[in-house]
Amino acid sequence: MHTLLVIIAVLTATLAVGKAGASELGDGDRGAAVFAQCKGCHQVGPSAKDRIGPNLNGVFGRRAGEIDGFSYSKSMARAGADNLIWTQDTLDAFLENPKALVSRTRMSFRGIKDAADRSDLLAYLRRYSDDPSNIPEAEPTITGTDHSVDPEILAIQGDPEYGEYLSSECTTCHQIDGSDDGIPSITLWPEEDFVVAMHAYKEKVRPHPVMQLMASRLSDEEIAALAAYFKGLE
Repeated sequence: MHTLLVIIAVLTATLAVGKAGASELGDGDRGAAVFAQCKGCHQVGPSAKDRIGPNLNGVFGRRAGEIDGFSYSKSMARAGADNLIWTQDTLDAFLENPKALVSRTRMSFRGIKDAADRSDLLAYLRRYSDDPSNIPEAEPTITGTDHSVDPEILAIQGDPEYGEYLSSECTTCHQIDGSDDGIPSITLWPEEDFVVAMHAYKEKVRPHPVMQLMASRLSDEEIAALAAYFKGLE
């Protein structure tokens, strides 16, 4: 009898934790209001169609750039080729700063800085994704994840001469003349975009394993130096 009571107590506690976890996704009703910021380009729901941006039905668990017939930017198509999957964590990072994941996205959207708003919006969008229980994702939180780069890091003044010294590994793949032959150009790339992208690789939010490894070896000062070097190339 004692054993049965213990089992019942454990099951009750487990169910309670499960209910609490579900609420941590955010408030979908509030998220519907946040979605007003997206309506100019995206639709979601039973009658949703592709517009300036793709429809967002089934976005959770979908590979970036995967909707047939939609004309994606090269950067978004490459992100999909690098196996960027839209999960709670990657969508949260993209909504906070689209360029953190897709450097030259055509989406002219500055991002949603409030973590709770992003969490609510994602809870709303999940309503239109098939079988959310099977979606691969990081553990959700009600406050979202801070994917922003520390302003002190962004303020570092990189040394372009040091960046040139460090650049040999980069230029084994990226062309200095800015040509784009299967590998995206990083010549004349804005310094902040470069730094944000490299830190996204360091945090493994961007999925390219080689870039993750290379970024993990670089200090904040070295990333700033590379950003300054490539920004100044003619």
